[in-house]
Amino acid sequence: MRMLVCALSGLGLLTLMHPAVAEVPEGLTGTLIVLNKADNDASFIDLATGETLATLPTGNNPHELIVTDDGRWAIGTNYRSGDSLTVFDVQSLAVARTIDLSEHPQPHGVLLMPGQEQVIVTSEGSNRLVVVDFHSGEIERSIETGAPGSHMVALSEDGSMAFTANTQGDSVSVIDVAASRMLNVVDVPAGPEAITANRSGTDVWVGSNDEGVVSVIDPEDGAVRRRLTGFSWPYRILLTNDERYVVIPDARSEVVRVFDAESGEELGSREFSGGGPQGVALYSDDRTLFLSLSRQGKVAVMDIESMEVLGEYEVGGGPDGIGYSELRLR
Repeated sequence: MRMLVCALSGLGLLTLMHPAVAEVPEGLTGTLIVLNKADNDASFIDLATGETLATLPTGNNPHELIVTDDGRWAIGTNYRSGDSLTVFDVQSLAVARTIDLSEHPQPHGVLLMPGQEQVIVTSEGSNRLVVVDFHSGEIERSIETGAPGSHMVALSEDGSMAFTANTQGDSVSVIDVAASRMLNVVDVPAGPEAITANRSGTDVWVGSNDEGVVSVIDPEDGAVRRRLTGFSWPYRILLTNDERYVVIPDARSEVVRVFDAESGEELGSREFSGGGPQGVALYSDDRTLFLSLSRQGKVAVMDIESMEVLGEYEVGGGPDGIGYSELRLR
């Protein structure tokens, strides 16, 4: 393994090169679900063996994926010319239903609502948030975001507040979900896409592609609490469940960077040359990261604290949205 240690602001910053790793990681169980944008399908991978259990069809251009806490259901958005959700029955390895969202086209970001019977979805085509019962397929309501290009969504733990990254509006919309109304639109640096929030909804992290920065903002007044720099395309922002670490894959620079969530200190980075790192998800231990490598048709597995690459899984073409289910299907 090639390793370079460099100094950053007087602190040791660890930067590791990604070695040639083809082995399946040891000790993982459950099922990995990956949306393959280039193939319009989803791979279901047994984590213990690396076996592809099933490859199921999606709509056109699948992008984002969410999995229920019990691992039973996975819901993916079908974005450009897809205009739908695909609901997977993970236990049965089957497509349970496809939900038509043609009234709210270009669905992209998706998260589970409290109770995990509904999802909240961004519609970039209608600039709305849409709440959908994924069991019945019913669209329960929609909420205007007040800005163009509503692409990704973040949600407070209690589901009362939502935040959308508006790529064309260079802004973040603050939404009162219970009241179904937009409260505020906060200007952010140009090209916002990636977004997440802490459980209380008091800190919103947003990545701005055009300016290569990640801002931590107060959604009430728009004040910038912290700004992280040096990105080319901060594709996604993942906050660990204990809110200790923030993981940010930079798709163009082909590196994954890890930060201390409270201080903003960069703790280290890992290069995935030629990989095109994009989608991220966590294993049940809250420290093992699944990372889709869109240019290689693989998912890398990395330990967040050591930055060690533990292994890889072969998936389909152009993997992006990714999720973990605790269900063991073999």
